[in-house]
Amino acid sequence: MVRRRADETRKPEQPTRPGRAPNPGGARSEEWRATGERIDTLIAASAAGGVVARERSEELVRLVTDFYGAGLERLLDLVHEHGRLDDEILAALAADDLVASVLLVHGLHPYSVAARVENALESVRPYLGSHGGDVELVDVTDEGAVRLRLLGSCDGCPSSSATLALAVRGAVEAAAPEITTIEVEAADETAAGATGPLVPVDALFSRLHETGPGTGAGDAGATWEPVPALLALESGGVERFTVGGLPVVACRIGPDLFAFRDRCARCERPMEGATLARRLGGDSGDGVLSCPACRAHYDVRRAGACLDAEANGAHLDPLPLLADGASASVAVPSPVPAPSVVAT
Repeated sequence: MVRRRADETRKPEQPTRPGRAPNPGGARSEEWRATGERIDTLIAASAAGGVVARERSEELVRLVTDFYGAGLERLLDLVHEHGRLDDEILAALAADDLVASVLLVHGLHPYSVAARVENALESVRPYLGSHGGDVELVDVTDEGAVRLRLLGSCDGCPSSSATLALAVRGAVEAAAPEITTIEVEAADETAAGATGPLVPVDALFSRLHETGPGTGAGDAGATWEPVPALLALESGGVERFTVGGLPVVACRIGPDLFAFRDRCARCERPMEGATLARRLGGDSGDGVLSCPACRAHYDVRRAGACLDAEANGAHLDPLPLLADGASASVAVPSPVPAPSVVAT
């Protein structure tokens, strides 16, 4: 299908608005993604009739897409001419996952790539903060490469690549599927200009319906699973879930949600009955998760690091979590296949 680049839109660039990226979960999102997959399936099936049949099918889809795209563009023009396409309406259009995706397909999204990436990074900052770090947008090149910089103790952490690949990739791809590469640079290496591709993003724009959490988390071998029940969790609350077959313990500190494997790093038992409390003298954003079985204490905001004197580096296993106020998703590691046995 022919799709115009979203950064070639006729609309003036809008300022960055902290808020939700396109909704990564929910039944409605699954319906339109399934529709896109069905279209691809039908086009692929047409190949059975030969090259000519497939080309005609692709042309049909292309013409219908362009026809409705022209109609959508004219609709926006009319609303704009009547003075109704204000910032509030633009924000509402961009915040709806289905509408935003259709606008992207036709190159009509009101926000620039940089603005959308900034919004996406807002949704993953709580998770990066649990590693004692942060991330900032450095640049978006004309070639579609997004450059990011790690900040705080997350910079140089052995798990930095995995952190970005899981938490950042899903959010950024959902918000800006036309990007080609995600690059990362360490804060102490910026003077030397040390950068390199972290996550190659292949054919994202041509398969828009597969972007975002819900399909796969990419090269890191994980799958984004929607967990709407997380949104009902109150501040200070702890709940256990099964997400994609994986036992998960989740908690909330103020507006921030955190998820870990449901297994104590010290006694290796499930965290059933775990409690969340503030350390003595800690600030309002402090949070310590306590195992009811062995009384181990874990710092939620520092990737579940054990606070006990005899911890010996023990820590909970944090899981990437994306939440935008309307939906929540957790990245579940894919199971490692058993090695094949070859008879000799």
